[in-house]
Amino acid sequence: MKNFKAIGLLLAALVLGLVAAVYAAGWVARQSDSASAQVVVAAVDVELGTRLTPQMLAVVQWPTGALPSGAFGDAAQLQDRVLRAGVLKGEPIVDRKLAAVGSQGGLSAVIAQGKRAMTVRVNDVVGVAGFALPGTFVDVMVNTRQDKGRGEEAQISKTVLEQVLVLAVAQESGRDDTQPKVVSAVTLELTPSDAEKLDLARSVGTLSLVLRNQVDRQRVSTTGTTKQQLLDARSLPTSVPARSRMALTGAPVHAQVNAGAPSAQPVLPAPALTPAPQAPQATAAHTAPTVPVRPAVQTGEPVRAVSAAPNVSTAPSAVAADRAAAVQAAPIEGPCVEMIHNGNRALHCF
Repeated sequence: MKNFKAIGLLLAALVLGLVAAVYAAGWVARQSDSASAQVVVAAVDVELGTRLTPQMLAVVQWPTGALPSGAFGDAAQLQDRVLRAGVLKGEPIVDRKLAAVGSQGGLSAVIAQGKRAMTVRVNDVVGVAGFALPGTFVDVMVNTRQDKGRGEEAQISKTVLEQVLVLAVAQESGRDDTQPKVVSAVTLELTPSDAEKLDLARSVGTLSLVLRNQVDRQRVSTTGTTKQQLLDARSLPTSVPARSRMALTGAPVHAQVNAGAPSAQPVLPAPALTPAPQAPQATAAHTAPTVPVRPAVQTGEPVRAVSAAPNVSTAPSAVAADRAAAVQAAPIEGPCVEMIHNGNRALHCF
């Protein structure tokens, strides 16, 4: 009897355990169904500008606590809609990544409301070595000649457009690739007024694209840079040798450069000295001695040029007076020699 009771208790325990397991499984299933919802996701990678088809979509269960905003629960709602941004496999299709209802596929569906698309010709330099890719932002710079009036022109470079979105390069509009691509044309997204500026800029000069940070939205207004500002004449050295100053200004330089350092004092032109008065006619016995040729003046001795005297046989006092007047004049540094030729006396400085 005891064995039958024990066996009966075991069977009852097994039945109760089985019932509890079935009930728990059902409760968990009901809870999981209530905490999820159907969401349409991409079945394959889809590029921007592509028209969606049923083969590109799939429906999966998505937790309601993390349901994306603007998601769709029925794939039929996305029939023939066009993507404005690329999506990856398994990514939910949301409304903000779709073009307006009725939009055609291609690049026109990617253009924002109120914007225009314009293509400009570029090369490896103008296109920033191929780093101007779809989705990046660039500034547009023009190099042209500016009319200054009176028939004068000045070359100038100026930034005419800022923070311009690159829609496509050549015939590619995908924004997932980060490798540089050297192409011959770049399509930019512009406002109508900016499109007019760009059209005028490419007709009056050469264009250059300047790549900028995607998160840098600050606009900087510039006046442009001219050739005169680039090569400012005021940047010439203030200390110019005497011969260089004469070549630049065309004015004569009244200074003699010594064999050593140049003179630190400016030298003015020497005034002409009045001829010394002649001594009375001397007798044969008292003839004034002839003035000998003066030896070369030592370097650095201040002297001045002396005008020719009418008579060589000048009294010693007159010669001394002339020399004293020459010494009092503005100094000229350099070797000088006093010479007498054909009865005229002169001082030659080198």
